[in-house]
Amino acid sequence: MKFQFTHHVKQKLARIQQYGFTVNQTIIKQTIQNPVRVEDRLDGTKIATGLLDPHRCLRVVYREEDGIIVVITCYPGRRKAYGI
Repeated sequence: MKFQFTHHVKQKLARIQQYGFTVNQTIIKQTIQNPVRVEDRLDGTKIATGLLDPHRCLRVVYREEDGIIVVITCYPGRRKAYGI
């Protein structure tokens, strides 16, 4: 599986890390490949949810274009907010 990370998600990773979350491109890839849940949106994007720790999850917004996974953005959240 081939991945492409947008400029936005690269900037977002730096901001997320400033808040103490250990998130990098490898963790994003793992979240997409082995999600706890995937939501399909009407605009053709998908949101993969993976676990970060006992209280937090990682949400990754992406789309598939010509066999390439384009990662648009990601953000941490509280697991209970998403029912995980």
